[in-house]
Amino acid sequence: MLVFLVLGAAALASAHHSGEHFEGQKVFRVNVENENHIHLIHELDSTTQIDFWKPDSATQIKLHSTVDFRVKAEDIATVENVLKQNELQYEVLISNLRNVLEAQFDSRVRGTGHSYEKYNNWDTIEAWTQQVTTENPDLISRSVIGTTFEGRNLYLLKVGKAGSNKPAIFMDCGFHAREWISPAFCQWFVREAVRTYGQETQITELLEKLDFYILPVLNIDGYVYTWTKNRMWRKTRSTNAGSSCYGTDPNRNFNAGWCKTGASRRPCAETYCGSAAESEKETKALADFIRGHLSSIKAYLTIHSYSQMLLYPYSYAYKLPENNAELNAVAKAAVKELASLYGTEYTYGPGATTIYLAAGGSDDWAYDQGIKYSFTLELRDTGRYGFLLPESQIPATCKETLLAIKYLASYVLEHLY
Repeated sequence: MLVFLVLGAAALASAHHSGEHFEGQKVFRVNVENENHIHLIHELDSTTQIDFWKPDSATQIKLHSTVDFRVKAEDIATVENVLKQNELQYEVLISNLRNVLEAQFDSRVRGTGHSYEKYNNWDTIEAWTQQVTTENPDLISRSVIGTTFEGRNLYLLKVGKAGSNKPAIFMDCGFHAREWISPAFCQWFVREAVRTYGQETQITELLEKLDFYILPVLNIDGYVYTWTKNRMWRKTRSTNAGSSCYGTDPNRNFNAGWCKTGASRRPCAETYCGSAAESEKETKALADFIRGHLSSIKAYLTIHSYSQMLLYPYSYAYKLPENNAELNAVAKAAVKELASLYGTEYTYGPGATTIYLAAGGSDDWAYDQGIKYSFTLELRDTGRYGFLLPESQIPATCKETLLAIKYLASYVLEHLY
C-alpha cells in the first residue's frame, strides 16, 4: 500500500507540475479602512506582481472591506514591510501556496477515471459528457454550441424529459479557469438530476416541466491551462494584437456596460474586457445560443467561486433591476435553503453593492436580454483556501448548492412569464 501511495504522490506531482512555481508564495488578506490604504495597494500592485483574488483588481477595492491577494516569494518582504510601515491590518490566509495546491487533491476516491468527488481535467469531463448522454438518452442530449479559441468543442447538455415548448433554465460553469469547484458543481447537478429522477418528487417535476441547459465548462482553454501550466490562470487563452499577454476575462466581455467600470483595457490585466464585447469565441457562442433561445429561457445561472454569495443585477452600475424586490426575496429564500444543510452562510444582493462594480458580466447581459431571473453564485469558501478548495469539500459544497438551485428552479417554474 505504501508503494502505491508514493507512486500516487509522484504521479500527482508530475500531473500538476505547476506546483513548484508556487513554492513560498503567500496569500494575504488586508483590511482597507481609508483612501490611503487603497492608494498603497495600488502602489504595491504597480511595483510588484500582485494577483488579486478578491476583488478581481485594485480598481475594485472598496473602503471598509478586505482585499485578498497572492504574492510571489521574492516580493513578500517588500509587501510585508509596506503593510507594517503604514499600519495596515493584515493576516496571512495561506503561508505557503504550494502546500495548499498539493492539498487540494485530498479526495479519498482513487483511480484515474471520472469522479464526481474529484476535480476532473478537461479530457475526463469531455468523455463524461458523452458517457452521461449515452447512458441517459431519455433525459440528456448533447450538442456543440461553438468552439474555443484553441479549437475545443463547447458542449452543452440539455437535461429534461422530452416535451414541446418547455420553458428552460440555462446554467454555466467554468467562466474563470482557476475556479475549479464551479465545473465540479455542473457535473454534480447533472448526476443528481439523472440519479434522482423518478425518485425525488421535486427533481422529477422540474425535469418533466423544465429543460436545463448545462454548459459544464465555458472557458475550456483556460481550464486546460490551469491543469497543465498555471493553476492560477483566470482568463481565456486568446492572443491579443500588439501584446505578448494572453487572454480576456470572459466575465467582462459581454455587452452590458462593456468596459465601463471594474474592467481593464490593458490586455495584460486579469480583468481585460477584450477588444470588443463578445470578442471571445466562447462568450460569443454563449450569447448566440441564449439569443437564439430567448423565448424559452426563463432563468440564467452562472457559477463562480469564491466568497459564498448569491448575486443578481446590476453589477455594471449602482442601479437596481425593475424586479429588485422580487429578486431580493428569492435570493434570501435560496440562501436560507442552502444554509439548511450545513449552516454555510451566504450573503446576497445586487452585484455592485454586494461585491463590487464590474461591467460586462454575463448575468447583467442575460437580464438585459429580458431574462428576469438572472443570478451569479459564488461558491465556497470565504478565503481559507480560496480558489484551491480541497476535493474533500466537493460533496458538501455541491449538495448545499443544489438545494439553492432547486429552490430557484421551482420558483421560476411557479412564476413563468
